Amino acid sequence: MNQTNIRNFCIIAHVDHGKSTLADRLLEITGTISMNQVNEQVLDSNPIARAHGITIKLAPVHMEYKLKIKNALRSSEPKDLRRKLKVLDKNDFSLNSQLSILNLIDTPGHVDFSYDVIRTLHACEGAILLVDAAKGIQAQTIANFNFAKKLNLTIIPVINKIDLPTADVEKVKNEICESLGFEESEILQISAKTGTGVEELIHEVIKRVPPPRVEIEAPTQALIFDSVYDEHRGIVIFVRVENGVLKKGEQIVFLSDKSTALVMEVGVMKPTYFSKESLNSGEVGYIITNIKDITQAMVGDTISHPNDNADLLPGYVPLKPFVYLSIYPSSNADFALLRKAVYGLKLTDASVVFVPEQSEIFGPGFRCGFLGLLHSQIFIERLEKEYNLDVFTAPPSIEYLIDGHSVTSPKHFDMSKKDIKEPYMLAEIYTPIEYLGSLMELVFAKRGIQKDVVYYGGMQAKIVFEMPLSNIIYDFFDKVKSLSSGFASFDYEFLNYRTSDLVKVDISVNEQIIPELSFIIHTSQSDSFARKITKKLSETIPKHQFVIAVRASIGSRVIASEKIAALSKNVLAKMSGGDVTRKNKLLDKQKEGKKKMKMIGRVSVPKEAFLSVLKV
Repeated sequence: MNQTNIRNFCIIAHVDHGKSTLADRLLEITGTISMNQVNEQVLDSNPIARAHGITIKLAPVHMEYKLKIKNALRSSEPKDLRRKLKVLDKNDFSLNSQLSILNLIDTPGHVDFSYDVIRTLHACEGAILLVDAAKGIQAQTIANFNFAKKLNLTIIPVINKIDLPTADVEKVKNEICESLGFEESEILQISAKTGTGVEELIHEVIKRVPPPRVEIEAPTQALIFDSVYDEHRGIVIFVRVENGVLKKGEQIVFLSDKSTALVMEVGVMKPTYFSKESLNSGEVGYIITNIKDITQAMVGDTISHPNDNADLLPGYVPLKPFVYLSIYPSSNADFALLRKAVYGLKLTDASVVFVPEQSEIFGPGFRCGFLGLLHSQIFIERLEKEYNLDVFTAPPSIEYLIDGHSVTSPKHFDMSKKDIKEPYMLAEIYTPIEYLGSLMELVFAKRGIQKDVVYYGGMQAKIVFEMPLSNIIYDFFDKVKSLSSGFASFDYEFLNYRTSDLVKVDISVNEQIIPELSFIIHTSQSDSFARKITKKLSETIPKHQFVIAVRASIGSRVIASEKIAALSKNVLAKMSGGDVTRKNKLLDKQKEGKKKMKMIGRVSVPKEAFLSVLKV
C-alpha cells in the first residue's frame, strides 16, 4: 500500500450540527454503502443514540475514493471547470489518479464525551470542523478547534445545513473568520442532508490533509483509540498504526502494563467488519485478540511487538468519571438481572466504573461513575430498554478529596476533617451579546469566578470562568439554555481541586435518616437547597396514618423541615349520638394509636420521591 494515498481525518462539531448525517453522505458518495443500505445515522448503531439524535460512541470507517476527473472535464461551467482542475493540480494528481484511502472517525459532540474527541484527534492528521449555518459557532465548536490546533492538525472549516430556511451563511462565515482566524476562501459550504458540496469536500480533504508520516526504521507502534465488545467476535480494539505492521497470528504487547496477547484477526470497518492479512503504517482499523477483559485494552495505550524497543505514543489521557450515582433495582429480586446488565454494558462502554453497594433501605445495588449526567442518563436508558429493568437512582454526587483520600459518596463524607477539597472546572460560555448580562449573573450565583470576556465582531462573546463541578452537574446547562433562549452554548474541562467550606446535609423521614438522599454542598447554599428538597419530598411522599416529619440537618442542627399531614379518619362517624365523654374517649384512643404507629411504623418512600430530588 502507498501511504501517501491515505487520509486520516475526523469530524468535530458541537452537538446536533450534522456530523452523523455528513458521515452518511461520505459513505454514500464513496460507494462504501449502496443506496439501498442508506439509513440515517449509519455509524450510530445504538438506537438510544438515534433517539437522542446524538453520537455517543466513536465510529471508525474505511472508505476508498477516486477523483472523478472525467466528470470535471465535462463540466459545462468554465468557472467550475477551472476550480476543479485547480484542486487536482494542487494535489499533484494526474489524469490516471490513484485510489485514495479515507479513514474517517465520527466523534461525539456533547461536552460529556469530549474525552472521546481528544483521543480521536491523536489518531488523525486532519479534521473537518462542522458549523451549523443556522446556529453558528458554539462552545464545543471552539473547544474542539482548540484541541485540534494544539495537535497541529489540518482543519477544514465547513458550514453545514445551508439548505435551511433559517440559514445565515454570511453571518456564520464572518463568525468563523473572526473567532477562529480562518480566511473566507478556506471555508466550504455544504448540505449534508441533500449532499450539496459534499463531493467537493472530499476533494478538499484529499488536497489539504497530509498523508501519515511513517518512519521506516521505527519499531511497531499502534495507538488504541477505542475498544468495544462484539457478541460474535469478543473484544474489538480500534487502532491507528503509527509505525510497523500488525499481522494476524502474531504476538503483541500492551506497553502500559506489558501484558501480551495473540492477534486473532485484523481488518478495517466498511462500515462492517472487513478482515485483512495485516494493518500497515498509517492505517486505521481493528484487531481482535484472545483477551477477555475490555479494561485490558486501555484507550490511549500503545500496542507493539514483544521484542521491539518501543515507547508509549502520546495521546493517553487517564479516564476520569465526574458524576457518581447509586443504582438500585425497584425489586430486590431483580438484583441478579441488574448485575448481569451492568457487567454486560461495561463490555461495550469501558468508561463506566462501578462497585457493588448495599443499602439498609433499598438493598443491593451498584455505585457507578460516569463522564457526565448525559452519560449516566444514556446508561440508565440502556438498562431499562435493552434489559427490561426497572431501576431508580439516588441523587448524583461528585468526587471530593478529604485529607487526600477520594470520597464519591456522601455516606463516607467526614465533616470533622479539615482538609476538604472539591473539583473546579475551567468553563466557557459562547453567547450572543444580548444575553451576556443575565449569563454573568448566573455564573456569579453559582460560585463562578470570571477570568475573561472575549468579544467576537460585536455580536458574539465568550465568558471564561472557573466554577465548582458541583454547581455544574445539576441544572447549570439547562439554565444557560433557558436564559439565552437556546442560543448560548457551554463547555468545560477539569482544572484542579480547591479547599472549600463544604457540609454534609442529611435528610430524615419520620426521624430515620435516608443515606441515599444525603448530599454535600457549600455552606452558603445549604439552607436554600435543603428547603427545596424537603418541600419536594413532602409533596411526593404519600400520606400515612400518622404525621410524617421531613427534615434536613447538618449534624444535629435542623436547617429545614416540612410535615406531611396524616390521613384523616372520622372515628365518630359510627356514633349516632351519645355523651361527649364517649366521643372524647374515642378521639383519645385514635390519638394514642397514631402516636404508637408513628413510633413503630415505616414510611414508604416511592421511586418518584427520588426522581423529584433529582429534578431539584
